[in-house]
Parts: sequence; structure tokens; C-alpha cells
Amino acid sequence: MDAKVVVVTGASGALGRVVAEAALARGARVAAIDYEAAQTAATAERIELGGVDLSDAAAASKAIDAVAAHFGRIDALINIAGGFEFEAVAEGDPRTWQHMYTINVLTALNASRAAIPHLAASASARIVNIGAIGALQAGAGMGAYAASKAGVHRLTEALAAEWKGRITVNAVLPSIIDTAANRASMPKADFAKWVTPQELAEVILFLVSDAASAVTGALLPVSGRV
Repeated sequence: MDAKVVVVTGASGALGRVVAEAALARGARVAAIDYEAAQTAATAERIELGGVDLSDAAAASKAIDAVAAHFGRIDALINIAGGFEFEAVAEGDPRTWQHMYTINVLTALNASRAAIPHLAASASARIVNIGAIGALQAGAGMGAYAASKAGVHRLTEALAAEWKGRITVNAVLPSIIDTAANRASMPKADFAKWVTPQELAEVILFLVSDAASAVTGALLPVSGRV
């Protein structure tokens, strides 16, 4: 990944931070995009763009274009921005479904559409999305979230088909990620069975690497030990 320019959305989150740091450690140049404010000044190896609402197509385009202007190109986009809500269908708020679609599907869609013109100029262009094993068969309380992540799966497949031979587009499908927030919400769970952010980052960065040049349209489960 030496000198590849990698864009990570949701870069201030538990997974995004790990992926960004792991990419830097492998020699990539990283653009960290997030809704939260930027924390550090830009360098030759890293730029942070904070306050970016990726559900707004114009904001996504402005951020991605700023990355391309800073580094001169973009080789990979890793769409991590998103969120989760647990809510039963009958008792829940219909607005939850729109919210899940907005933060999980629209963010990935807008970032991808903005990045594609830049990625098309790269000889090793990659998009990696974050789906969910829970979207393969929704459980109780998972309807809105599962529906939105199923949308991410279909977006992945459509982009892979449309850009076959020019951009590889894949998604990783984690089970429960071992984060502080998930531990707090499920204190009695067996955390040892969950997939760690570091483990998930390894799979994501494999899909970004040259070693995965023949892989596209894949929805790759990363279930840990669940």
C-alpha cells in the first residue's frame, strides 16, 4: 500500500480510527473524513476533514475533491461512516428507518459517487463498504438497521458490476464489533467471540491491497467467533 491515497469515512469512530492508523502504518497516505471536527493539521501523509455531512451530496463532493487536491489523486475509498439503532418495527418510530437509510446508505452512496471520477484515474482503484451479517437475515429489533445495511450490500453489487475492470467494489460484513460502546450496551456478552476492529481492519486493507485485484462484488462475512 506504499504511497496509495486512501480515504476513510467515519474516521473518528472506533473502527475508522483503527483502519486509518493501520493504513498509515502500511505506507499509505490517508484522508480521514468525519462529521466530527478535525483534530490535527494536514501533513504530506495525512489530512483530516471534519464537520462533513456525507448524507449531503454537495458536502461529500467538496470533501472528496479537497482530498484529491491535497494528494493529487485517490486510489481507495473505505466507507465506514454509519450507525446503528435497535428498535422493534411495530413499537418504533418510522423516522428511524429514514435515519438508518440516511447515515448508512446515503453516506456511502454520496462518497462513492464523489470519489469515482478520481478513482477511475487510478490503476488500482478500490471501494470497500461496511455491510452487516445482521442484514442477511434480520432479527427482532433489527429491521431498520438491517434494511439499511442490505441497501449497502446492493449498492456494493451494483457499483461492482458497473465498474468491473476499472474499480473493485467489495463489502465486509461484520458481526458484533468489539467496541467500548457495544460492551456497554451488552455487558453480559462474551466479548471474546466478537470481531475486533484490528481484525476487521486487516480484512478491509486486504481488499484495498494489490493482492485483492481479482476480487470484486464480494460480500465478505467477518464474524469473529460468533
